[in-house]
Amino acid sequence: MRIGEVARKTGVKAETIRFYERVGILTAPSRTRSNYRDYGPAEAARLIFIRRARDLGFSMPDIRELLELSEEDDRSCAEVDSLARAHLGQVERKIAALQVMRDELSRMIAKCEQDTISECRIIDTLAVRDR
Repeated sequence: MRIGEVARKTGVKAETIRFYERVGILTAPSRTRSNYRDYGPAEAARLIFIRRARDLGFSMPDIRELLELSEEDDRSCAEVDSLARAHLGQVERKIAALQVMRDELSRMIAKCEQDTISECRIIDTLAVRDR
């Protein structure tokens, strides 16, 4: 498969595929006589794995480690579990921070009386003004 076809099949942009090759997370495929990249099912499967991990917010170093671990079928998955748990903790912290932001924005909006900017409670909350 050429890069455009593997990009369509995996949902990973061609530019991203080239980036993954440059950083070594995807081995460069063989080339055709015309010097086109020639991707096979193994590369497509790896790209799908990477895309799914990125969709879940895993970092590139974590994805690299998950890929390395995935190649050892008889190894304990304890390290994979540990990576996933650590990532879940990060996601939960982000959610908590977003909930705080939501609550603060809701309070600011509730105080807004939609008067003039000089009387705007949202602006007042964001900036200290001399009045």
